[in-house]
Amino acid sequence: MQASSALHASFNALVVNHQVQRPAAARSYAPRRQHKQQQGSAAAQRAAGWPLAAVRADQAADTADTAAIELISEITRAVDQAHAAALQRNAAAALDGLATGAGNELKHRVMASILDLQSGLLERETEVRLLLLAALCGEHLLLLGPPGTAKSELSRRLSKLTGGRYFERLLTRFSVPEELFGPLSMRGLENDQYVRQIDGYLPTAEVAFIDEIFKANSAILNALLTLLNERLFDNGNERIEVPLTCLVGASNELPESEELDALYDRFLIRRNVAQVSAAQLGTLAKLAAGTLDEGDRMSSDDGGAAKGQVPELAMDDFRSTAGQAYGAVDVPESVIDLLTGVRNYLQDKCEPPVYVSDRRFMKAVKMLQVAAYADGRSAVNEYDCLLLEVVLGQRPDDAHKVKAYLLETIASDPGLQQTELVFLGLFGRACRVLEAANPQEVEEARRECASLVELLDLRQGGLAATLDGGFPELRATVWQSEASVQAAVQALTPQMTENKKRAEDLLREALLLQSALDKSVPAAVLERLLPKRYKQYQKGISGRA
Repeated sequence: MQASSALHASFNALVVNHQVQRPAAARSYAPRRQHKQQQGSAAAQRAAGWPLAAVRADQAADTADTAAIELISEITRAVDQAHAAALQRNAAAALDGLATGAGNELKHRVMASILDLQSGLLERETEVRLLLLAALCGEHLLLLGPPGTAKSELSRRLSKLTGGRYFERLLTRFSVPEELFGPLSMRGLENDQYVRQIDGYLPTAEVAFIDEIFKANSAILNALLTLLNERLFDNGNERIEVPLTCLVGASNELPESEELDALYDRFLIRRNVAQVSAAQLGTLAKLAAGTLDEGDRMSSDDGGAAKGQVPELAMDDFRSTAGQAYGAVDVPESVIDLLTGVRNYLQDKCEPPVYVSDRRFMKAVKMLQVAAYADGRSAVNEYDCLLLEVVLGQRPDDAHKVKAYLLETIASDPGLQQTELVFLGLFGRACRVLEAANPQEVEEARRECASLVELLDLRQGGLAATLDGGFPELRATVWQSEASVQAAVQALTPQMTENKKRAEDLLREALLLQSALDKSVPAAVLERLLPKRYKQYQKGISGRA
């Protein structure tokens, strides 16, 4: 007990000494210089016949310092072993995750449908995926681009896939409502009823394609807005429900009139369609000539997976998937933070501001739920949010702004930054409770530190699984083409590699803090275990003072 008291007294003295602002190297070697000086003065005292009390105090201090060094060495050795074991375990878990591919029946049918729809089309992998996603959500797709880029062909293929009734029309400035909604009923007019014969027209279609849709005049516009959003059509004095699943709109240019903004907003997903690239013109020529060999055909079908072995989507899937997804898929807080962050960024920090309506924001969240559900997941992940580049922008350039913000935010990992702040707060609390030697407070801090260690272990394991596994969550989704995945991986890898190293270092520091709390070491030992964090703690105290 006396030795222990002397040890704690010596460490308390060290705490006082370390509160003095001196260089780290000077603080490290100061105790040894003091011991040597004390030893020299003790020898002089013995020669002069002085009492030996000073010698005993010097020996006690020397013993205390030796004990502290041994304790620090013991803690460090144990922590390094535990840290290495955690990293090895997480690396093994990442490799195991590669071997177990996730999937479900709906996902396989979505993939089979994608392969069918893009068969014979070049560089339309993204458009095909967006078309299917829009249809599964019960939303509409707008394709912007020059003529001859397979915009109408995609909608026809969707109609063939679903087996639903199809309607197609090209609008001009002189188009009249009868072209879309059917002619007026002559018999109805005889009975003083203003009704249309809608059979075979847009109000009875399940899949529709409207080319040059922004040439709709005011006579068409009001009925079209209600039909697209509420799925309702006013036929005379009767409001009827329409079976429309997805309408594909096409235009060579964006709307210029403000009265068309409401129609533009009805299209949840907007995609710019470009010509086939110069690199694929040779393949396009072979495709047109019918001389494309099987190897080229399989490579243009996104991996060459055999079609016909898995059943494709049916109309029932398009009618029911959205409702099932909304109740089965969770939206985590991290994703909600990302969604609110990108909207605030677009409206408050972009120049010019990009307006995102509340309706569009809510529909975007539901779209992400459908995307996750079709992938066989029970929660939306951050990589799903990359789909928002075709949802939140108003003009073609806005898509790049949305994508850049999302990639930068995902790579920066705000969750890891928050965890580091939590660790700093817990470290400061540990310094105070260890100095006060309050067992109850030490136990409470110990429990919090154990939770933090577990959280950091999971976070480091997640980063290891992502990087070592080659971004498996991003590659596993059916909604990103191979080219989109490669671009995202290239943008995310450098910063996430840095984050992985930060998580490993932070995990080791948390293990050191946990071990210090478990052993209830004096605050001076904690200072020597984590000198960088102690400097931050002292700087915070002096800043508050």
